Amino acid sequence: MDDAGDIRHAKIGGVLMGIGMGGFLDGILLHQILQWHNMLSTIMPPTTMEAMETNMLWDGLFHAFVWVATLAGIFLLWSGARRATTLPTAVWVIGLMLIGWGLFNFTEGLINHHILGIHHVREWGPNPLWDFGFLLSGPVLVGAGWLMTRSDAAHDRRSPNRA
Repeated sequence: MDDAGDIRHAKIGGVLMGIGMGGFLDGILLHQILQWHNMLSTIMPPTTMEAMETNMLWDGLFHAFVWVATLAGIFLLWSGARRATTLPTAVWVIGLMLIGWGLFNFTEGLINHHILGIHHVREWGPNPLWDFGFLLSGPVLVGAGWLMTRSDAAHDRRSPNRA
């Protein structure tokens, strides 16, 4: 594979890692630690054991999806960086991960919170404010990540054949 293809693999890998890590943050912090919502908590409030089991199953499927995205991202980033003539910097990889996290927040927020309405960031309280804040965080994270991948620090790559 040529260097452009290797860089493309690394870019896709970094973005997939960001999608996965953003999903893990959402699932671990908002679903489990803060218990603000579950995957289906608007359409099936977890007020009975059966509803809790169904929500837990869908939360688990969500975590399985983001685990696969993270794993695929790791392998794509590794395979692209392994063959490239230059190694990506931490700033570049973090920037790609922020792009992925932002894409996750925007897509998940738009589809699950606004279009399907299967859950909200907080199932109680001012839902629209939390949902719009979550949605807005997507473009902000994408923009910050894009700037990081374009910075001078992101282009200061070292050769993998260094002594």
